[in-house]
Amino acid sequence: MSRILIENVTVIQTLPPFEVQEGRDVLIEDSRIVSTGPAGSHAEAERVIDGRGKYLIAGNVCSHHHYYSGLSRGMLISAGPQTDFIQVLKEWWWRLDRALDEEACYYSSLICSMDAVASGTTCCVDHHASPSYIDGSLSTIARGMREVGLRGVTCYEVTDRNGGMREVEKGVEENVRFARQIDEERRSNPHPMVEAMIGGHAPFTLPDGALELMGEAVRSTGRGIHLHVAEDKYDVVHSHHHYNKDIVTRLEEHGLITDRSLLVHALHLSQDEIDIINSRDAFLAHNPRSNMNNHVGYLKNIARVRNLVIGTDGCGGNMFEEVKLGFFKHKDEGGLFWPADFVTALTRGNRLVERCFADGRKWGRVEAGYTADLVLLDYRAPTPVVDENAAGHFVWGMGSGNVHSVIIDGRLVYDNHAFTGIDAEAVYRRAREVAREVWKRADKIKS
Repeated sequence: MSRILIENVTVIQTLPPFEVQEGRDVLIEDSRIVSTGPAGSHAEAERVIDGRGKYLIAGNVCSHHHYYSGLSRGMLISAGPQTDFIQVLKEWWWRLDRALDEEACYYSSLICSMDAVASGTTCCVDHHASPSYIDGSLSTIARGMREVGLRGVTCYEVTDRNGGMREVEKGVEENVRFARQIDEERRSNPHPMVEAMIGGHAPFTLPDGALELMGEAVRSTGRGIHLHVAEDKYDVVHSHHHYNKDIVTRLEEHGLITDRSLLVHALHLSQDEIDIINSRDAFLAHNPRSNMNNHVGYLKNIARVRNLVIGTDGCGGNMFEEVKLGFFKHKDEGGLFWPADFVTALTRGNRLVERCFADGRKWGRVEAGYTADLVLLDYRAPTPVVDENAAGHFVWGMGSGNVHSVIIDGRLVYDNHAFTGIDAEAVYRRAREVAREVWKRADKIKS
C-alpha cells in the first residue's frame, strides 16, 4: 500500500454544488482518496505534500483530443488554398495523418500526454488517425499514455476517405482489436489506465456499410462511439443529399447513439437531433478553439445539451485555456452561460470517464471514495475564494501555469512542476527530430 498525504490544503469542488473547503488534509491510499478531514490528522504517508496556500481540484478531462496532431505545431509544408473546411482537411490534416508511422504515433502520444499533464489534465479522450499505420496504432497511442502516467481513452477514426470500404474495415478491425486487448488486460488488472471506444471520422466519410460495421463493433465490444458530427454544414448537406436523412437519424438507425456515445462538435444539428442525443443520455463535446480556428460556426444549441463536455479537437490538452476561450466566445455570441456552467461542463468529463471505464469507480470530486486523479495549484488569489465565486476564479484567474503537482490513479506523475517518471527533455528532443521527418513526408503527399 502506498500513501500520499496533502496537508492543510484548500479543496475546491468543481461540480455543483461548488464548495471551497479550507484547511483540509487529503489522504490517498493506492489509487483512492480515503479521507479529506480537517488539517492536523497526522496520518502516516510515504510522501507528505505541504498544501498551505495551494488549491486542490479534481483533475481536468479533455473529452475530445486528436493525438495524431502532436507533431503538427508549426508544421512547414507547401499547402494549397484553404478557403473552406474541406480544403483545410485535405490540405493539412489529412496529409499529416497519412505521414504518420509507428514512431511518429508514439512520440505524438508522449508529447500530447505530457502537455496535458503539465497543464492539469488527468485524462484525455483521444480520436486517432494514421491511415498508413492502422493495425496496432491504438496500442502505440496507449503505450505513450501509460509511460507518461496519463489516464486515457482512445479509438481509431474509421473513414473511407483514402481506401474505400477496405479502409473502413481496417479501421473497425483496429477498434475491435484494441477493445479486445483491454478486455484481456482486465483479467489481470481490473482497473486499466487506458480504455477503448469505437471511433469514426464523420458521417460524410462513412457510408451506410461503415455505420453497419461500427454498430456491430459497438454491440460486440460494449463500447460507445466517438464521432464527429456536423462540424461543418457540409456534413449536414451531404447527409440530406445522399441519404435524405438527418445525421442523427442515420446514426440512430444503426444503433450508434447510446449512453456511452460521444458526439463531437454538432454545430449544425437541429434542435430535434439534440433532443434525440439527450434522450439517449449521450455526451456531446464542445471544442471552442478549434471551431474558431476552422471558422465553422458556433454551437447555438449549447444550452440545450444535457451532457455537455469540453474538448480541444487536437488543440493541445490545456483545459484551463480551453474553458477561458470557450467562455469568452460564448459571451461574444450573446450566450447566457456563466463561468460555473463551463466549469461544470469541463468537470462533467469525469462522468464520461466513468462510463468508458465502467468498473464502479468514481471521478470528479475531492472526496473519500473517489479515484485519486487530482491537481494541486499554487494559485495566488487576489480576492477571497468562496463557494459562490470559485468558478469565477477558475475561469478568470487560474491557469496551467499554476499547476504545481498532478496525481493520477494515486501516483504522483508531476511533482513541483517536473515529471517524475519520464525524461521530458529527451522526449522533446527526439520528438523534434521525428516531427521533421513527418513534415517531409507530409509535404510530398498530394491532397
